[in-house]
Amino acid sequence: MAETTPDSGGQLRPAEPASNSVLSVRGGLGGISFQLEELDAGARELDALARDLASVELGVYRVWEASGSYQRDNPFSGAEALTAVWEGQRSVAAVRKELERLAGGVRACQLEYSAAESANQLVMQLGLNASWLWGRQVVDFGLSGDWRPNGASTEAITGSVPLLGGTILAALLGTRPGEIDAAARMAVTSGGRASVPVILRMLLDRVKPELKPRPVRALTQGSADIDLDASPAGLLARAGEVADAGPGHIEIIQTTTGGRDAYIVIIPGTQPGNTGGPNPFDEAGVGEALGYGSEYTTAAIRAALRQAGAEAGDQVVAVGYSQGGIHAMNLSQHKAFLAEYNLRYVLTAGSPVGAITPEPGVSSLHLEHRQDWVPGSEGLPNPDTRDRVTVTLNGLVRTPAGEDAGLGPGHRLAHYEAGARAVSASPDTSLVASTAALAGVVGAGGTARATRFQLVRAPKPHAPAVQPSLPGLGRGILPLGGGVSLGGFSGGGVSGGGRRGAGLPPAK
Repeated sequence: MAETTPDSGGQLRPAEPASNSVLSVRGGLGGISFQLEELDAGARELDALARDLASVELGVYRVWEASGSYQRDNPFSGAEALTAVWEGQRSVAAVRKELERLAGGVRACQLEYSAAESANQLVMQLGLNASWLWGRQVVDFGLSGDWRPNGASTEAITGSVPLLGGTILAALLGTRPGEIDAAARMAVTSGGRASVPVILRMLLDRVKPELKPRPVRALTQGSADIDLDASPAGLLARAGEVADAGPGHIEIIQTTTGGRDAYIVIIPGTQPGNTGGPNPFDEAGVGEALGYGSEYTTAAIRAALRQAGAEAGDQVVAVGYSQGGIHAMNLSQHKAFLAEYNLRYVLTAGSPVGAITPEPGVSSLHLEHRQDWVPGSEGLPNPDTRDRVTVTLNGLVRTPAGEDAGLGPGHRLAHYEAGARAVSASPDTSLVASTAALAGVVGAGGTARATRFQLVRAPKPHAPAVQPSLPGLGRGILPLGGGVSLGGFSGGGVSGGGRRGAGLPPAK
């Protein structure tokens, strides 16, 4: 009897993640972590099959052993039957041994690649890849002329020294060095790790309480039918249009796919100016997003969804650029939001979201540019998981002549839109699966209903009046001071420069 075995004929290796001159892809179905998980699951399945075959092999052997008395029968009956049973037992044994060999090979492959990944992580944690990082930084500077640190350098430096990342982000809030040092000391003495989110929270809680997050409300601005481009590039373009509508605006887009409604939340990037004023997407909004999990902004988004007609259990997709991406990703771990809505997908561009862990079942696609320092400002890489894909855009870019550089050319929304188009055209396994997951929720586009809202932050609490000392004889009592009035918001550009919006009236 001929022996047939499941021999693969080659060494088992995970597929290499896609990397070319345009895109580098990490995570998703083609990511190393998911492939290692699949290898482990495959090895367990092979072990189970081998155990089953071992039982079959033992049973066949017992049949052969019990049939020994038939050897004296007619050779064309008893002996040939015994030989067939014996050959069957040998064939089962051969397949079982091959399965055991394959299971061992799969586990060896898994261990080999796991060790390599651990070594890579150790190299980064110890800073042993500093020469590569600085070499790449020099290349980026020489080719683009941009003096800002690139994403890889920022992430490595901030990951090793969180105070530096906190200093960069706190500088956007107009914070003095002494105040940042005080917040860092508080973070350390509080017993927690001095991470960027912790430093920002200490800064706003104890050092600059006037910038501490305050409640946000959603005001309906109007609705209209639109021709929706539901691709990643089309949705990011909507973020730019929403930013142009004015400070504090978001958009809720209602689509219908397969007879089922879905809602897309579009959140713009940082809109600088009048920090701590009525616009929740000002510089202080970065502090709420990174340090407080977008507590008040999430509540306002929930209210906006209700006003747009969303009902409990409806599917939701969140899209955000820069600061907006942090708010969008925070929805994926917000218990109250997830209890009300079925968040299926999050798309971010130029956003530091490595510390945010979404609940199971939420897919996400993160776009980062090689020259953009903002996604690395938190100091943590995005985890490599089955449902989470990170794409690094490798094309070197410059700020157009005569335009504001903003946070650097790599952070411009237009470059992320171009990168999103490349994502949709890529045959990479992870990207094909991720964009298909998005399309499965929102469809291919077409006519949709868009509702604009303006999010308004509550006024600052009145400063307590200072009681004057009791007057002496012949002195009048001075009138007590009133509250602090809020000035109007003068519109600023979306993070990255190039977009302006109308002013926002003082909150009531």
